[in-house]
Amino acid sequence: MTRYARQTILPEVGIEGQSRLASARVLVVGAGGLAAPVLPLLAGAGVGHITIVDGDSVDLSNLHRQTLFTEIDCGLPKAQVAADRCRAINSDIKIIGQEQSLNPVTATALVTGCDVVLDCADSYAASYILSDTCLAQNTPLISASVLGLGGYVGGFCGGSPSLRAVFPDAPDSGASCATAGVLGPVVGVIGAMQAQMALAVILGLDPSPLGQMVQYDARTLRSTSFRFDGAPEPGHGFSFVAPDHLGPKDVIVDLRDTAEAPIPAHPKAQRIAPGRVAATLDTSNSRLALCCASGLRAWREAETLSPDWPGEIVLVAASTS
Repeated sequence: MTRYARQTILPEVGIEGQSRLASARVLVVGAGGLAAPVLPLLAGAGVGHITIVDGDSVDLSNLHRQTLFTEIDCGLPKAQVAADRCRAINSDIKIIGQEQSLNPVTATALVTGCDVVLDCADSYAASYILSDTCLAQNTPLISASVLGLGGYVGGFCGGSPSLRAVFPDAPDSGASCATAGVLGPVVGVIGAMQAQMALAVILGLDPSPLGQMVQYDARTLRSTSFRFDGAPEPGHGFSFVAPDHLGPKDVIVDLRDTAEAPIPAHPKAQRIAPGRVAATLDTSNSRLALCCASGLRAWREAETLSPDWPGEIVLVAASTS
């Protein structure tokens, strides 16, 4: 037990807590900037089984915040490189790296049997897919987001309200780290808080981080937090579906033009620009599937159409990595 001596001496951990960590199964979705502190901290703490899911490869432009990687890793699968780094930190635990993107179909199997899920993906769709899945399976979810000089981390599901209860509407901004920029230390701070929340859930610390949101502003070096234990689940929300789970009766619309997406999200998809769907389609009781890259344009279009579309509306995100 020499490896864990400095944490087992803590009354909040001890031998029993270390045993909990060793038997825990954790899913980490996204092996980028947030995962850079998350994964070494979980591996170093002795979390016994960690699955890393990411469909992307290491890119030079991300190394300033994705500090698990080096220049020689560029072009390699992030999930596999991250798994190798964790094995080098702790050979006593089991690490699985899965080179795949998350979707509503794979999420169910990935979350099943996990004690905690960490959302480290830079994707609106992935965050809500994980929240919906964790809510259905009563699995704790630690979700975070960082942009520019600020971000947040929160504990959802597992008996607490879901992400949709706190953020029921489409985000105001479609900006991402790629378009708006981000400083590495900000991501590191939020990622470290994610790891702390995950360990707190596994150890059963009181008060629980589930039902708590922490916001961090790196410009002022200040953080604020609040609890949302009583937040009600929204009565209506637009679910994400995988393209291969669309059926022949679905009305499928790809909101992207051919320049953005030469291949549509589905072979039967009609290409209609945002804002033109209502004028182009006849309303029906059929399920309407709106497709775009991140899911955000589809979500906003769904909010516009839902008062007049009698059938169900679902969202398809072409990329959830």
